[in-house]
Amino acid sequence: MKIDKKTLAEETLALLQQLISIPSFSEEEDETAEAIATWLEKFGVETKRQYNNIYAFNKHYDESKPNLLLNSHHDTVKPNSGYTKDPFNPHIEDGKLYGLGSNDAGGALCSLLATFVHFYDREDLSYNIIMSATAEEEDAGDKSISALLPILPPIDVAIVGEPTEMQLAIAEKGLVVFEGKVSGTPSHAAHPNDNNAIYNTIKVLDWFKNYRFEKVSDVLGPVKMTVTQIKAGSQHNVVPADVELVIDTRVNDCYTNEEINEILQKEAPCQLTPRSLNLSSSSIPIEHPLVQSGIALGRETYGSPTLSDQAELSCMSLKLGPGHSPRSHSADEFIYVHEVKEAVGLYIDILEGFLK
Repeated sequence: MKIDKKTLAEETLALLQQLISIPSFSEEEDETAEAIATWLEKFGVETKRQYNNIYAFNKHYDESKPNLLLNSHHDTVKPNSGYTKDPFNPHIEDGKLYGLGSNDAGGALCSLLATFVHFYDREDLSYNIIMSATAEEEDAGDKSISALLPILPPIDVAIVGEPTEMQLAIAEKGLVVFEGKVSGTPSHAAHPNDNNAIYNTIKVLDWFKNYRFEKVSDVLGPVKMTVTQIKAGSQHNVVPADVELVIDTRVNDCYTNEEINEILQKEAPCQLTPRSLNLSSSSIPIEHPLVQSGIALGRETYGSPTLSDQAELSCMSLKLGPGHSPRSHSADEFIYVHEVKEAVGLYIDILEGFLK
């Protein structure tokens, strides 16, 4: 089905408004999954479903060709407490489309779906195209892209749709979250105690604040550690035995997550346990034809500090999409209408250059 870019952009905007109106918190995406499948089928696309993951293959899929994956997610976080607008009422004011998930990552998802529709019938593609609209990205759930990938053919390269202002995020930091424990001697607050776990934590916090990993990436910069949670004590007159910490560690492409864990186990001044070592950094060479196609259209490259489904992919991947990352998870989230419409054309033009 041949559709001009202008019409496709309008269809994209309508789909985005529909998805905003349907609550789709992580693990509760049944209705948005159905809406996405119905939208694709309207254009003659044969869809498949695994849990709340919707996926499809280009019409003339050829096993002898390499595979390009287009992926973004349709789950959202819960609304920020600072919302002044109805998060499920998609409405346009001053060129801004407001609504939960509009920026993260509805604009990118709907634009990629439209791009897939554009190329779906083509017989002259150098790559197969696989489209996946996946669930449980925001909470890294078990039924997310991590569940879908094992049943897909091997992926050679991917575009992951997230808000990058349609600039080319050629690298993304990985993530290791550590549970920390600082120990001391529990006691009654009225008695002397020179091994107070809370006081012991002061020098531990200072260590995390000042520690620097040796290797700095040209694209992603240094590894960044941030203590984000602290928990201790339950009674005013009891010195606790332990202080619990959570340390958010953003890993550049100079280290594996396993290497970061090994270094910290040796050097950190407290007990540390990683929650997971699976969310690795990712990158794609600037020389890759997909990146070069974007550069030829005036797009700039950069390294992204935020995590996405790229962390689940073992192939080379590019993060690219409309919207501005700081709007994600914010109160009164929005995306500009022109960002969505322009994204459809840019995605198509980048792939035209890559797939020729």
